[in-house]
Amino acid sequence: MTINKVIQETRDIKTFQLVFQDEAMREKFSFKAGQFAEYSAFGSGESTFCIASSPTRKDHIECCFRKVGKNTAGLFSLSEGDTMGFRGPYGNVFPLEKLKGKNLMFIGGGIALPPLRSLIWNVLDLRDQFGDVSIVYGARSVEDLVYKREIEDWESRSDVTLVKTVDPGGETPQWDGHVGFVPTVLEKEFAPRPDNTIAIVCGPPIMIKFTFEALDRLGFKPEQMITTLENRMKCGLGKCGRCNIGSTYVCLDGPVFWAKELAELPQEF
Repeated sequence: MTINKVIQETRDIKTFQLVFQDEAMREKFSFKAGQFAEYSAFGSGESTFCIASSPTRKDHIECCFRKVGKNTAGLFSLSEGDTMGFRGPYGNVFPLEKLKGKNLMFIGGGIALPPLRSLIWNVLDLRDQFGDVSIVYGARSVEDLVYKREIEDWESRSDVTLVKTVDPGGETPQWDGHVGFVPTVLEKEFAPRPDNTIAIVCGPPIMIKFTFEALDRLGFKPEQMITTLENRMKCGLGKCGRCNIGSTYVCLDGPVFWAKELAELPQEF
């Protein structure tokens, strides 16, 4: 694929807008929100990220990643016009048909917003098929927020409720959002009602754990909570064993799981 555009989200996070070099592949490629792919800087290896753009926007795909190791450092060094590798899509999907007619609440933390972004834009591009849409998003600091330009867009929309927060100490004098951890702000400040609502959660495992507990106290049932475990995957094919939880392989059986399904997995999660 060719890197069509590079967006510097934070000091160590970039978004790549990608297009297939093969025109026939560009025309026939399709995916669904929730699926992931393997991205490679040639000579460095592969890394697993979600496809962060919406299936409704077919002229390109996007990925968003943090520079944390050899391959992501290789990817980070690439520029617009460079070539990189891509294979996918893999994994299951967010159940869009089951979400139609429901109120949707997206809850994300830090670099975990990209997996939600694919579904958020998918929903907003089909806006009349869904109920209320809320986005609760937080990061360690204002600097660590990704998609700042889109946060402003969502905040300005009359058909979206946006709640943004940063961890205590991560605010700036100009910050106009909440200060507090995502699960706390969700429960104490926003306090959503569970009626006809599905919560879609993505973040570090510890954030998912405490967010599910907050949702439970708010009256949400396991069949109203869904998440994605993208951070556990490596090869994408069920071969390397990095993502197995008992007999479940996240890359083959996920990465999207309902809370009820997670409750049945071994306690290592």
